[in-house]
Amino acid sequence: MRYFIPSLDWLSVYSQSDFRKDLQAGLTVGVLLVPQGMAYALLAGVPPIYGLYSGIIPLFLYAIFGTSMHLSIGPVAVSALLIYAGIGHVAEPFSETYLSLVILTGLLIGIMQMLMGFLRLGFLVNFLSHPVIAGFTSAAAVIIAASQLKYLLGISIPPLHYFYETIIYAMIHISETNLLALGLGLGGMVSITILKKINKNIPGALLTVLLGIALVSIFQLQEKGISIVGAVPQGLPKLIFPEISIENIRLVLPTVITVTLIGIVESIGIAKAIESKHDHYRVRPNRELLALGISKIGGAFFQSIPTSGSFSRSALNNESGGRTGMSSILTALLISITLMFLMPLFYYLPEALLASIILLAVKGLFEYKEAIKLWKLHRPDFWMMVVTFLVTLGVGIEFGVLTGVVLSVLQNTYLSSVPPMIELGRIPGTTYFRNIKRFPEAETKKGVLMLRFDGPLYFPNADFFKNIIYQYGKEREETLEVIILDASSILTIDSTGLHAIEDVLVFLKSNDVDLYLSGILGRVRDRLTKAGLIKRIGVENVFMINQDALRAFQNREFKDVKIWTELAVQSNVDEEE
Repeated sequence: MRYFIPSLDWLSVYSQSDFRKDLQAGLTVGVLLVPQGMAYALLAGVPPIYGLYSGIIPLFLYAIFGTSMHLSIGPVAVSALLIYAGIGHVAEPFSETYLSLVILTGLLIGIMQMLMGFLRLGFLVNFLSHPVIAGFTSAAAVIIAASQLKYLLGISIPPLHYFYETIIYAMIHISETNLLALGLGLGGMVSITILKKINKNIPGALLTVLLGIALVSIFQLQEKGISIVGAVPQGLPKLIFPEISIENIRLVLPTVITVTLIGIVESIGIAKAIESKHDHYRVRPNRELLALGISKIGGAFFQSIPTSGSFSRSALNNESGGRTGMSSILTALLISITLMFLMPLFYYLPEALLASIILLAVKGLFEYKEAIKLWKLHRPDFWMMVVTFLVTLGVGIEFGVLTGVVLSVLQNTYLSSVPPMIELGRIPGTTYFRNIKRFPEAETKKGVLMLRFDGPLYFPNADFFKNIIYQYGKEREETLEVIILDASSILTIDSTGLHAIEDVLVFLKSNDVDLYLSGILGRVRDRLTKAGLIKRIGVENVFMINQDALRAFQNREFKDVKIWTELAVQSNVDEEE
């Protein structure tokens, strides 16, 4: 039970002191979630109330089933943008059909995440490398900012496919800007920024929203062109059953896959980042997938849009002293109270202020500092980030993510196919062997070529492995007597790798060159033994360390046959040794 319901761990030792800290953190996060939830709902193309619905059931369920004590689940900017970009192509935003597809999308994302958790497929998100995520989120920040221009400027901008079309349209119609809306939006950003600098615990977004509501209601600014939220339904979300059909699943499936991958990377990344600051709990990725899936499935039956982990609210939860998942339960309770009793207060909420909240939130998504860092440290990663950024901006969100995944896979495949093959030499006066290019003082011995292969020996790189040795053999054919292969970095070997070893052995023997193996790991040794290669190489030519192999060449009578015979003939060694 504790495996599937991690909250039983902290509930069994919960104290009054924990509750006081969780109460403070839960209320603080709830105060931020109210304006953020409404803003992100608009960004997703649904009425603001659904952003608050998304802050009840998903938060409660994650608190019960999640392994992070601080991750705050709810609507977030990137997921909202992905939903709008994907579902907006097949239905009109803010329509009933669009809303039903969005809720179905949340249900399917939850099911997919639960399946990934049960099958322990969390490793699949590793195909989205950090530069790809940085490029995608930076492009998302630009697209989100462009989508908020109509609220910030008070201009009626029709739905357009690409962000640059929106910017061009806004520039052409810039003379139509509503200065009151622009003033409210800019003033909101300034107000929230100043309050945050004064004290991070001040609910700057909520105070700014309340001030904006007061200004609009007192001066009736809606009559002067200020767009307001208007009447918002009051009460808790109703139990519904998402409209499931083969056609609807087909329409939303591309969006489901995209949001699933991005949501997992986003949520688990945030949870891991905050976990590193604590020692009283550990985030378990596969159990996190189960919790994230359950929260979305449960939320879909109570009118929730797809949710994810929020960095700003999770960080606030941590900074406010939250200790356990109870803080999220208390946040959900505050949202419920707001829905039941406080919604009439938001009638005069200006949409320009919601736009300012979104713009401030996505400012941190634009990772220009990361681009500068990658340019200095690793150019291939820099170009991967740039390509993902440009493709996302120029072609679209889904294609941008797909491009990022393909680039990550190609990079990983390339690196796997050409792992380093390093020539080693001995550091004078020691038994240490190092790369002769990095340590010019390292000594090599005439007739001996010592190589270290830094990677698994398997089908992507087997030909590369053979060709490198063939090349060395041909270059030194007149003097070469033995190749010592340091296999300590070969973590695994497959059937193609075994064939490569066999081909190398045949090549070397045809040129009267011996092959010595050094430092073989258990699982690799077992497979070499089963394939009969240890016997063909010669048990006497297999050594524990490079120094023994070198000494054996210097003194051909040195043979520790007994030890290696006993090790090599083992057939019942655990493959996971």
